[in-house]
Amino acid sequence: MKPPVAKRVDTRREHHGDVFIDPYEWLRDKSDREVIDYLDAENAFTEHVTADLAPLRQKIFDEIKARTKETDLSVPTRRGPWWYYGRSFQGKQYGVQCRCPVTDPDDWAPPQFDEATEIPGEQVLLDENVEAEGHDFFSLGAATVSIDGNILAYSVDVKGDERYTLRFKDLRTGEPYADEISGVGAGATWGADNTTVYYVTVDEAWRPDTVWRHRLGADTPDEQVYHEPDERFWVAVGRTRSNKYVLIAAGSAVTSEMRYADAADPDASFQTVWPRRDGIEYSLDHAVVGGEDRFLILHNDGAENFTLVDAPVSDPTDLRTLIEHRGDVRLDAVDAFDGHLVVSYRADALPRIQLWPVDESGYGRPSDITFDSELMSVGLSANPNWSAPKMRIGATSFVTPVQIYDLDLASGERTLLREQPVLGDYRPQDYVERRDWAVASDGARVPISIVHRVGLEYPAPVLLYGYGAYEACEDPRFSIARLSLLDRGMAFAVAHVRGGGELGRPWYEHGKMLEKRNTFTDFIAVASHLVGTDVTRAENMVAYGGSAGGLLMGAVANMAPDLFAGILASVPFVDPLTTILDPSLPLTVTEWDEWGNPLEDPDVYHYMKSYAPYENVEPRQYPAILAMTSLNDTRVYYTEPAKWVAALRHAQQDPEAEGVRVLLKTEMNAGHGGISGRYERWKETAFQFAWILETAGDI
Repeated sequence: MKPPVAKRVDTRREHHGDVFIDPYEWLRDKSDREVIDYLDAENAFTEHVTADLAPLRQKIFDEIKARTKETDLSVPTRRGPWWYYGRSFQGKQYGVQCRCPVTDPDDWAPPQFDEATEIPGEQVLLDENVEAEGHDFFSLGAATVSIDGNILAYSVDVKGDERYTLRFKDLRTGEPYADEISGVGAGATWGADNTTVYYVTVDEAWRPDTVWRHRLGADTPDEQVYHEPDERFWVAVGRTRSNKYVLIAAGSAVTSEMRYADAADPDASFQTVWPRRDGIEYSLDHAVVGGEDRFLILHNDGAENFTLVDAPVSDPTDLRTLIEHRGDVRLDAVDAFDGHLVVSYRADALPRIQLWPVDESGYGRPSDITFDSELMSVGLSANPNWSAPKMRIGATSFVTPVQIYDLDLASGERTLLREQPVLGDYRPQDYVERRDWAVASDGARVPISIVHRVGLEYPAPVLLYGYGAYEACEDPRFSIARLSLLDRGMAFAVAHVRGGGELGRPWYEHGKMLEKRNTFTDFIAVASHLVGTDVTRAENMVAYGGSAGGLLMGAVANMAPDLFAGILASVPFVDPLTTILDPSLPLTVTEWDEWGNPLEDPDVYHYMKSYAPYENVEPRQYPAILAMTSLNDTRVYYTEPAKWVAALRHAQQDPEAEGVRVLLKTEMNAGHGGISGRYERWKETAFQFAWILETAGDI
C-alpha cells in the first residue's frame, strides 16, 4: 500500500516583503469532502503500516489494564456534612461523582471504604457514563456543588471543541433544573447565596472574554458582569476559599488584573484590586490576619521570580512584604486558610510547599513540608474548607505512585491515606530515578530527569520527552502506562528545556519570543548529552512532545534529524507562523505575548519563519515520524500536522520507499486532549508505545 499523496494547490502569502507559497493550505477546510477523504486515507495507511504491531499493542493495553485497579474510589474529601469522592467501575469508561453523610462532625479522618461494598447513605451526584451515552466524545468540565450542598452545577462537552453546556441538578430530589446554558467555558462558580452562578463565555476566536451572572430559576436574562475588550487578555472567575469574595482575573501572558466582589451579594459590583500595567502580573487570595480581612498578593513588580505581600482589603495599595524576591526561588502560589497559609514555590527545578501559621498576632514561623526522595513533586491536594484541623497534601515521583496525606495542623503528624494502587508485582525499588544536567551551546545547564529499571545496561533505548513553553513545568509524576516501556528495557527522560518554568521565570523568558530557539537547542543538547554519555545511541532514541511540545518536535526534526530514530508529535503546533499571522483563528492574539506579533514586527516574522517546522521542511533523510491529531481541536488545528506530513512526504528523496516512515493519525471525534474514555485512551497509549518500541529498536 502506497502512502497517500496530497494534491498541491498553491496559496500565496506575503508579509514584510517575504513571499511564501503554501501548497497544502487547502487542507484547512474540513467541510470539504476531499479533505476528510484525505484524512481517512492517511488513517487507513497508518493502520496498514502498523498492522504488524497489533499483537504488541494488545499486550501493552492488557498490561495497563492489568495494573490498574478498575473498580476504585478516591480518598473522600469533607465539605460541610458530606464526604465527597469519585468512583470508577470495571468496564466503564468514565467516572461517577458521589458523596455520603458525615457520621461524626468531630471526626475529620476520612472513612475507609471498601470499593466493592455498598456505602451507607451514598448519593450519586453525577454518573459521567450516563451523560456520555450516545456520544462518540465526552468531557466533563465543571462539577461543583453549591456551598449549602443542595445543587450541583456541571458542564459537558460532547464534541471536543471546548464549548460546554452548563446544567443544574437538585441534589435533594435528584431532579434537573430547567436552566441550561450552552456555549460556555468549562468552569462554574457559585455565589455564597447558593442561587447565583458565575460563568465565562468565549468569543469567535475561542478566547474567554466575558463573565456572566446567572440566577438559578429566574426568568430574567443572565447579567454580563465583565467583558474584556483587549484581545490579548482572557478572563476567569472563581471564589476565595473563605467564601467571602468572588474574583475575576483578566490576564495576558505578561500582564494581569483582578477584580473582587462580595460573594454573598447577588447584585454585587466588582472593584479592581490593582489596575493593569504592562508586564506586571499578580494573583491573590483572601486571608484573615489579626481579625482583619487582607489580600495575600503574589506579584512580579521589580521581582522577576515574584514576591509575596499582603494588604488590607480596604486599601490594597498599603503593602507589607512577607517574602522578599529571590533569584533562586520562584514563588508560584499562595493559599489562605483560617489559621494558616500555604506558599507553593519552586527550587532546584522541583515544586515545594511551605506552611505558615496565622493567628491573632500575625504570621508565625514558616516550615517546609519535605520528603526524602531526590525527585519528589509535592503540592496541595483537595482542600476545599476554609477551616479544618487537617491539611491534605499529595506527593509523587517517577517511581513513587501518587501518595495522599493528611497533615495534622496541631501536631504536625502525617497520615498516609492512600497510595495509588498498582496491581501486580510492581516494586518502586526495582526502578531508579535520577537527575542529570546537559550543557547548552551558550553554556546554560539544562536539567534532565531520567528513570529506568535497576540494572539497565547502557546504551539503552530512550524515550526523550520535552515541552518548553508557557512557563509550564514538567515535574516528576508516576505513570502506570510508562511501566510497559521501562519493563522492556527502555529509559524515559525529560528534557527540562528553556521556555518552561522549572528554573524560575528567567528560564521561561529565555525560551520565548526572540529567544525561542533556545528551547530547541536545549533539547538537542540534552539528546547529544545522552548519546555522549553512552546512555543511548541516536539510532535508539525517540523524541516525544505534544502541542507546543509538538513545535519542539518539528523544529528538532529539521535541525538535528540524525540525532533521533523517530519523533512522536501529538497535536503538534508545527505551522506556527500561518496560525499566528491570522488573528481570526482561536487564541492567536492572546499568543502574541508568547511568540511575538509577526503581523506588525518584521523581526518576529523572520525569526519565526527561521524555525517554523512546516516552512523549513527540506529534501533530506528524516527520522521516522508519527503525527497524531484531532479533527475538532480548537487549539492546534488538525491542519497543521496534516500539512506538515504532506510536506515531509513530498520532500522525501524516494517517497515510495520512505513514505512509510512518515505517518498521520487523526481522531475524527476528538479535541485537543485527544479521545475520551479511559479504555480508549489506553488503546491510544498502547498504539503510541508499540510504535515507539519498534522505532527505537534493540541495542
